[in-house]
Amino acid sequence: MKKIAIVTGANRGLGLATSEALAQRGFKVLMTMRNPDKEQKTLNALKMKNLDVVPMKLDVSQEKSINDFVEHVRKEYGFVDVLINNAGILIDKEDGGNQSIFKTKSSTIQKTFAVNTLGPFLLTQKIFPLMKQEGYGRIVNVSSGMAQLSHSQSASAAYRLSKTALNMVTNLFASEVEGSDICVNSVSPGWVRTDMGGPNADRTVEQGIKGIVWAATLPKGGPNGKFFRDQEAIEW
Repeated sequence: MKKIAIVTGANRGLGLATSEALAQRGFKVLMTMRNPDKEQKTLNALKMKNLDVVPMKLDVSQEKSINDFVEHVRKEYGFVDVLINNAGILIDKEDGGNQSIFKTKSSTIQKTFAVNTLGPFLLTQKIFPLMKQEGYGRIVNVSSGMAQLSHSQSASAAYRLSKTALNMVTNLFASEVEGSDICVNSVSPGWVRTDMGGPNADRTVEQGIKGIVWAATLPKGGPNGKFFRDQEAIEW
């Protein structure tokens, strides 16, 4: 039986590349996105490569959407092996608070947290039972070096706050799966040339997903509750 992986924000960038990479490794990949109907060209390209991908509707900022999605997965498949919490937004600049926390709006923080932090928290919480019953799971939270408390930070306050909080989500879930074959880790892909990262970023998408795919396919006894970049542990 094929392993099942869920990838959020799978219609572009890191999510799309991660989905393809996992499908190439033999996974059935549930590619979640807000509007699957708008992504037929992208999805058809993957299916032309004979990859086992299933587009599914999911808005991680809406708890009802998360509940509906998880219930569909439970009824249709009954288990999940891998969860990649990749969907994210960076809206500080467009909301006028990119350069200073003094200009950051509470609404920007709330919108950012809904997608970047609360969404992964709720989805992990609700998918976890489908892993626990099988005694196996790999949960990867796509974080950022912009979340590191060990480094001086400035600009994009909402995004940084949300990813730092996401790392705590990783820590909390990881502490409750000790002793099982379930690993929960954060991964920083680095500054990647995606729609979010922009054309001047110093890493390719292929370089960015390498650590994500690695954390999604850890062997038994693999690390749990850590923060990685390029398969190396980094400071929180």
